[in-house]
Amino acid sequence: MRLVAVGRTDAEIAAELYVSLSTVKTHLSSAQLKLGVRNRVEIAAWAWQNGQLRLEPRS
Repeated sequence: MRLVAVGRTDAEIAAELYVSLSTVKTHLSSAQLKLGVRNRVEIAAWAWQNGQLRLEPRS
């Protein structure tokens, strides 16, 4: 969810986590069902609203 919330694509998430694209899609679909949200935008909003991300100071 963190990677979705910071704007990563499914392909970028798969590469970063060393999993297949279909695995990413499966996990995001499961997250949508568990959170009761409709899409990745709402997953990202949930992550931000529930403290799953911190704003890092810019260098």
